[in-house]
Amino acid sequence: MEEVEAEEQQQYSHRQRLKAAVHYTVGCLCQEVELDKQVHLSKQTIAAISEVTFRQCENFAKDLEMFARHAKRSTITTDDVKLLLRRSNSLLKYITEKNKEIAQLNLEQKAKKKRKSEDEGRSSREPGAEELGDES
Repeated sequence: MEEVEAEEQQQYSHRQRLKAAVHYTVGCLCQEVELDKQVHLSKQTIAAISEVTFRQCENFAKDLEMFARHAKRSTITTDDVKLLLRRSNSLLKYITEKNKEIAQLNLEQKAKKKRKSEDEGRSSREPGAEELGDES
């Protein structure tokens, strides 16, 4: 019984830390908007934006889990994120571009690792030739 209560308390504490992080980030973004647009946002307005943002993130997380589960996967993929963002053209475009950038970087890193391992393979097979060259 105590273990269940401790787990619930830990989950509540984690949720509160996440909420605080979202509130802080929203507050920073609101400050930027205030400076840029020369407007003032009340603390209540910032708190309301924070709460809506947190709830929307919770909904996104649940939807992403359901998409992956529906596809009989335990891992959320970029396809799940694209499905979630299908109604927001600008976000969908952004995520698609970022996904392509990451895929390209991954290909480049794999090619670099392959070249490095091939180079190491060649040099490990040629030490005798280098030793002979030093003696002459």
